[in-house]
Formats: sequence, C-alpha cells, structure tokens
Amino acid sequence: MIRALVLVFCATTAVGAETQRDPEVLKHFVHQDCGSCHGMTLKGGLGPDIRVETLQHYDPDVLRGVILEGIPGTAMPPWRPLLSDPEVEWIVDYLLTGEE
Repeated sequence: MIRALVLVFCATTAVGAETQRDPEVLKHFVHQDCGSCHGMTLKGGLGPDIRVETLQHYDPDVLRGVILEGIPGTAMPPWRPLLSDPEVEWIVDYLLTGEE
C-alpha cells in the first residue's frame, strides 16, 4: 500500500528535485500526501496528529529525521528519496509553526 502511494506520488508531483519548490506545492504535499495517513486535516488517522499544537514539543532535528528516515516497523515511510534538504526544512518549519 505505502509503495503504491509512493509510486503514485512520484508519477504525479514535482517534489524531489534538488531545489526548493514553491511553498504552495509543499503545502499541498503536506496536506495531501502526509494527510493520506495523518488525516486530511492533519488531526490523525493511520498516523498521529501532526498539527502545530501537537508538535510544539518536537525538536526540529527529530522531526527532520522522522521525515527523512521514516519509522521502521510502522507505516511512516522514509521520504529521503523524494524530498530535497530545503524541502524538508520547509516542511519541518511549516509543521512546527503553521507559517508558509
């Protein structure tokens, strides 16, 4: 299931290049691709709630690591093959602050 989602994602989005993408593209990625497991409003689903108010206690480096490496033994995939460092930085900041 996760591999199918990743393949669909690769085929339909431009995220993953070496340069940072438009914030609207990254925001769409968070709400659609992350939201497919974390809920479309990010309040939780298969994955936990990832709204600003629930992530405030996370260290940005920890969150960055979870996004890049995934969580073994869970449905959280590693996004390292698809996201550049600037994209991950933008996503971490967006998840922790809610600001674009």
